[in-house]
Amino acid sequence: MIKNRALWNEWETAYIRSQRPDFARSLRIVEALYAEARALGALDRPDLPDRLAHKIRLARALNVRTAAGTNRG
Repeated sequence: MIKNRALWNEWETAYIRSQRPDFARSLRIVEALYAEARALGALDRPDLPDRLAHKIRLARALNVRTAAGTNRG
């Protein structure tokens, strides 16, 4: 259990900043996660395009663009 969160957060931030970005390692992680998702069947769903279209329609409905200071109604 972490008893001193401030110290832990400070150490974690310093550690992350000390690590150089590694594109090859990051790519391997993404590829492994993608392979796992395919193995679990999360990406092979036949209704995926329909779900995506639904999410796009929902996002368009919720993200109404108006000029600043105007009332949406």
